[in-house]
Amino acid sequence: MRASWRTGLLLGAVILTVAIWTARQARNAENLGAASTRTADPSPEPIEDRIITPAERDEALARAQVWTAPGVPVAAAYFGLDPGHPRALTCRFEVSELGGTTPKFDCRLDSGETIRVKYGGGGELPAETAGSALLRALGFGADEVRLVEQLRCYGCPDEPFLTMKAVELSRTASLYEQQIAFDSYKDHEWVAIERKFPASSIETEDVEGWAFFELEKVQPSQGGAPRAHVDALRLLAVFLGHWDNKSENQRIVCLSPDGQEGSGCMRPFLLIQDVGATFGPRKLDLDSWDSFEIWQDRTTCTLSMRGLPHGGATFSDTRISESGRQFLGRLLAQLSERQLTDLFATARFDHHRGLLNRARPVADWVRVFKRKVGEITGGPPCPPV
Repeated sequence: MRASWRTGLLLGAVILTVAIWTARQARNAENLGAASTRTADPSPEPIEDRIITPAERDEALARAQVWTAPGVPVAAAYFGLDPGHPRALTCRFEVSELGGTTPKFDCRLDSGETIRVKYGGGGELPAETAGSALLRALGFGADEVRLVEQLRCYGCPDEPFLTMKAVELSRTASLYEQQIAFDSYKDHEWVAIERKFPASSIETEDVEGWAFFELEKVQPSQGGAPRAHVDALRLLAVFLGHWDNKSENQRIVCLSPDGQEGSGCMRPFLLIQDVGATFGPRKLDLDSWDSFEIWQDRTTCTLSMRGLPHGGATFSDTRISESGRQFLGRLLAQLSERQLTDLFATARFDHHRGLLNRARPVADWVRVFKRKVGEITGGPPCPPV
């Protein structure tokens, strides 16, 4: 009874919030005479996702790759501030459905491109910025995530994420869109701009993404990734502490431009799309990241995430091949101290993140990173799997 009462009260508050906002926006529009007549450039053609059958999905998993040689050698990867990337952006707020719990919203740039904006003062933004940059530099798939110092959002409500959740619950999206006054704006500081990996997603009606235990379905004999690449991805997930690995946080994509024809994809690829809950496990916690050991049993090269939140979610205990250990070890060992310093500094790991998350120097993060690499590269060979 108590839970039902609280749910009803929350839903009532949500609907009331939307009603108040709608009325306020209507008054603003009247006072302004009209909403902004400025029109954005046409949006680029979106990449359409593909819905397939469970059998087709299994076939795609069997032939999937998990790694491609990066365009820039790992030792030459640049993690510093990109002089070609603007420090400030402007965009127009877009109404959309938002999953998860991280504060976020969608916004359209003047170019017509729609971006996902994540905001707030927690550890997820720097963790995802650094984690995705590392994955991409090593040759594993990930979305592009960059920090922007200032974002001016035209039409933004005071609290975009909660407002969109309220709109979704009250089913008032069309009404809300009609009342947005693009003459007003809200400034956000140090937000993360997310751009999706440029390939269409492959999903079924019931399953989005892939779970880590499903890596067993990848079959080299059918054209899938070699065991060394699959084990390297598993090992890297443990290295980062990627415990929030429910299937929605990974994605199956099609790399072949002709893969949308017929019932199959010529080049299925598995990537991690959300690495915000890393370097912790509680999202940017140096001491915990330092103390969490990569190997559950080094003599058998067994990995486990059972000691992380949710018992490691979809990551089952597994043994790593010697080829997988060496493959990831060689990639990580190429990163210099200068590169690692840029990686953590650009993602602002050394900035204050609230009362329960004190800032730690970048040098400390670099030290722990290198020590954990040594856990992978050191010791005897892994026994045959």
